[in-house]
Amino acid sequence: MADTQTKGFPTITPHLVVKGGAEAIEFYKKAFGARERFRMPWPSPDGVERVGHAELMIGDAVVMLADEFPEHGSVAPSGQGASVVIHLQSPDVDATMAQAAEAGATITMPAENAFWGDRYGKLIDPFGHHWSVATKVEDVSPEELKKRMDAMFAASPDPCAG
Repeated sequence: MADTQTKGFPTITPHLVVKGGAEAIEFYKKAFGARERFRMPWPSPDGVERVGHAELMIGDAVVMLADEFPEHGSVAPSGQGASVVIHLQSPDVDATMAQAAEAGATITMPAENAFWGDRYGKLIDPFGHHWSVATKVEDVSPEELKKRMDAMFAASPDPCAG
């Protein structure tokens, strides 16, 4: 049986659609230390070159990226929330979030120690994509996790509000 896995790609790979592909690539380099593996320019009807396809490495993960092509139904986030959050495991969540903010990201939840054992925060990149960033700070057993979660909900019926 032939190998159906494309070499160099995991089973699932995020493929981001953005307005301003070249600028997005530079942002991800500055914010997350991305390395560009490949970029395919694509002409558009108005003569402005777009990124038809790009591949970035962030840590050991591949992230694909393309400019939006509304004429083909491929559009960037509108800024009205997110249906997907990209999770980035980082050796230093505070440094990563500071670097991303310096590059132009908006911090929506500053990093804090979370009940599940991560130091965890959230941000939105300048292209409308939502990210969570975490650093493991402790291993938490399932029993301890349940106790901490129950305590959090006892203190506030909606801990995510406000």
